[in-house]
Amino acid sequence: MKLKNICLAALLTAAAQTSFAQEHYFIDGYHGGVYGHYPHGYTQFVISQLKANPYWKINLEIEPETWDRVRAEEPEAYAGFKHLFADQSAGGRIEYVNPAYGQSYLYTGSGESMIRQFSYGIQKLKEHFPGAVFTTYSSEEPCFTSALPQVLRSFGFKYASLKNPNTCWGGYTRAFGGELVQWQGPDGSQLLTVPRYSSEALLPNSTWQTTAWNNGREYIHSARAAGIAHPVGMCLQDAGWRNGPWLKQHAKYETWRNYIGNIANHSNVPVWKVSQEDIQVSLVWGAQVLQRIAQQVRAAENKLVNAEKYAAIATLCDNTAWPRQQLDTAWKTLLLAQHHDCWIVPYNGRKGDTWIDKVQHWTDNTLFVSNNILQQNNREATYIRVLNTTAQPRSEWVQLPEGRQWEVTNSKGKPVETQQGRIKATVPPMGFSVYKLQPATGKNSRPVREEDHLLQIETDLYHAEIDPARGGVITSLVVKATGKEMVDKRNSRGFNELRGYFYNENAWRSSMDTVATVRTTEHNKARTSVEINGFIAGHPFTQQVIFTNGQRRIDMKVKIDWKGNPGIGAYSQADNYSAEAYQKAFYNDSCKLQVLFPLHLTTQQLSKDAPFDVTNSRLENTFFSSWDSIRNNVILHWVDVTDGNNGLALLTDHTSSYVHGKDYPLGLTLQYAGRALWGRNYDITGPTEVSYAIVPHKGNWETGGISNEETGWCEPLQVLPAKGSRDFSLLAVQNKHWQVSALLMDGKDLLIRLYNPGGNNSESLLTFNGAATAAVMEQLNGDAGKILPQRKASGKTIIRLGIPRFGIRTIRLKNVSVNY
Repeated sequence: MKLKNICLAALLTAAAQTSFAQEHYFIDGYHGGVYGHYPHGYTQFVISQLKANPYWKINLEIEPETWDRVRAEEPEAYAGFKHLFADQSAGGRIEYVNPAYGQSYLYTGSGESMIRQFSYGIQKLKEHFPGAVFTTYSSEEPCFTSALPQVLRSFGFKYASLKNPNTCWGGYTRAFGGELVQWQGPDGSQLLTVPRYSSEALLPNSTWQTTAWNNGREYIHSARAAGIAHPVGMCLQDAGWRNGPWLKQHAKYETWRNYIGNIANHSNVPVWKVSQEDIQVSLVWGAQVLQRIAQQVRAAENKLVNAEKYAAIATLCDNTAWPRQQLDTAWKTLLLAQHHDCWIVPYNGRKGDTWIDKVQHWTDNTLFVSNNILQQNNREATYIRVLNTTAQPRSEWVQLPEGRQWEVTNSKGKPVETQQGRIKATVPPMGFSVYKLQPATGKNSRPVREEDHLLQIETDLYHAEIDPARGGVITSLVVKATGKEMVDKRNSRGFNELRGYFYNENAWRSSMDTVATVRTTEHNKARTSVEINGFIAGHPFTQQVIFTNGQRRIDMKVKIDWKGNPGIGAYSQADNYSAEAYQKAFYNDSCKLQVLFPLHLTTQQLSKDAPFDVTNSRLENTFFSSWDSIRNNVILHWVDVTDGNNGLALLTDHTSSYVHGKDYPLGLTLQYAGRALWGRNYDITGPTEVSYAIVPHKGNWETGGISNEETGWCEPLQVLPAKGSRDFSLLAVQNKHWQVSALLMDGKDLLIRLYNPGGNNSESLLTFNGAATAAVMEQLNGDAGKILPQRKASGKTIIRLGIPRFGIRTIRLKNVSVNY
């Protein structure tokens, strides 16, 4: 009887194990590449494991350039891998799930950079695997952003996964839903997606995993209890690991393509409108090394967009050759500089070849190519073009070539007033105005005044007051058009104050602690510039506040000349750091050095931009102090605070974090110094220099035109040598919200990518200053869509189309010629 019971128990156990094995699935594969980690000879290892384990399937997130090296160093393994990869059906054993060129986090760069990550990555992979099919997007890191559905669908993707169970150091997505959801982006595009289940918890005693990392029994049982019939876990192993199949117990390995397409339950799939705040990510914001990387990437990104658009204009106007090779090189180095490892492990690598060094090299190349295209190394031109690469006409003050004073006339021969080496340039959309320069006699005066009392500033748009006795903070900022005072004078914090916790001193320090010196460095019809010199915790700083006449944006800069390496943040962690500890000082932005802007707005709603999106924040405040409570407090280009009637936007020259709360003023994170990921000390190694700006406005971010302000901030008017004396405008848009995300040539065709960051979906007009044989809507993968009707008027081509809110549309104008 006992033996019978033992046998019965054994059978029941075996049956339970068989049931467990048959009813759950696993996504295995590899993550990394030639820049991150991909050892010599590793391709042969992967092939041998696939042959030794015929049940095994893999999903790949390998940097596309890796295959150039594999082809050269492992030709036999390369050929063998191509043979195994050739089956791209649902039953195939290999799926490429992230073809991005530089494996970017995506939320740290522009929407156009996101598109190029995929376009250049897919192009490179097609060189090696012509039959490659890209069906599912998945990443081992939190490489997600809210606008991905429309971009992925336009590249031909059908599915996505929002899981990253085994590499959550940089964050994770919000737990939501069950087996499948329809991930809806801000434009309304939907993508069938496997989410991080509501039942998929963060793993206890870990700061980098969820319970889906190894299909443990608790994970599987919790998923089934939540009604998930086909639970799936995931781990894309680091390329270089020698595990072979990841799980020790048996599970059914799948590609995402087959799992989502043929196994997961497609009935009653809920729609999830993913907000950017559902992407719960965190990096060491404020650390000097990350700040510099972000600034280098932003500067290169902005300049390259200017250069590419100008290259298209010059090709059509001046018959110059389209610089495809140079632009391709510049884009590829920019995309590599956006690699997630640059941002999360900047110090990793050999001396002289860390990610910090790589970013410097890559962005230097992008800037070099861009400046060559813009010909900005030529300072001896008699005629200049002032270039506007945005879709809106602009009238702004621009700096002329330095070194002398100029007499300036416009293209009609009329004199143009100069002020301190600047002119007020009026430039049409997506084009240029031409000005003639002649050396002038005499010099403009440059008043400089020292102030030891309240400094009052009057411009055409603002009245402002700066108080040296309070460390040079702005004590009043009145918008003259409305009479609105923007500064909350009741708040104990100062407007443009620097404030942070210096933990070695166990004290809060502020720029308001000491008297500052304030001087007016420029005051004329072009602009008024003020310089503030003060101290924070004994460290000298210089702030600039620049009011430009006719411009809503108030430009600001800060430079802090650190004396030594102070500790700034919530606490030290020098002696008690643990990778597994949930609490880490670098999560806590409330104690980092910030520049603050207490606003005289009673009720405050905050919005922030993201790639091809704007998010209305649902956060009560931005603060958290542990890995299991991450909040998305990322500022890409801007955040905006409004009470519905008036508002103020804060712009920054780099991706970072912002601070804000119900009882906490808007601010920008400037400095963190101390222990962070893996116990690394994020030191201060030199001065901190940051450019930022504020834009007071009526209404909210949309009615206040903040997206266009950001475009002007990122794409300033460029001064170039002229090839001719005529003004020119290539195209214009009727809808004031529409922006030109990209402009490039493809043979005799012109590609125009439009983005609608606001307004409704109603049709509007695009006017092209020339002729085209056809206008075709085109997907990002090159597939042709509908033909757009054209209307001719006065030698111009007028096209009517509609773009959904936060939507992008690419238009191919075939066989173009322009009126120039």
